[in-house]
Amino acid sequence: MATEFQKRVWDALRLIPKGRVTTYKAIADHLGTRAVRAVGSAVGKNPYAPEVPCHRVVPSDGTLGNYSAPGGPKRKMELLAAEGIKVENGKIAGFETLLFEYERGREDG
Repeated sequence: MATEFQKRVWDALRLIPKGRVTTYKAIADHLGTRAVRAVGSAVGKNPYAPEVPCHRVVPSDGTLGNYSAPGGPKRKMELLAAEGIKVENGKIAGFETLLFEYERGREDG
């Protein structure tokens, strides 16, 4: 059974546009929490991947990070590549340009 917090995180994932990435910290900020690790845990428990795009969430340093769904990080890289996002040397190419920032103070994006 999903918690309300997990549902809020999964709703935030739905707002990330195709071809863009965001960070665990950006989601935490969007939700008004400092619990970045809890966000990471909720992202990792997303049962709706890849329709609810947890593959678009990366660490703040632009590295690829993990992927809990079958196929692991290799599958994450494939999903991102299908959206036009390249990974070079373990990092998102053009990370700053592709970074999706949520509107401040609005959980609906």
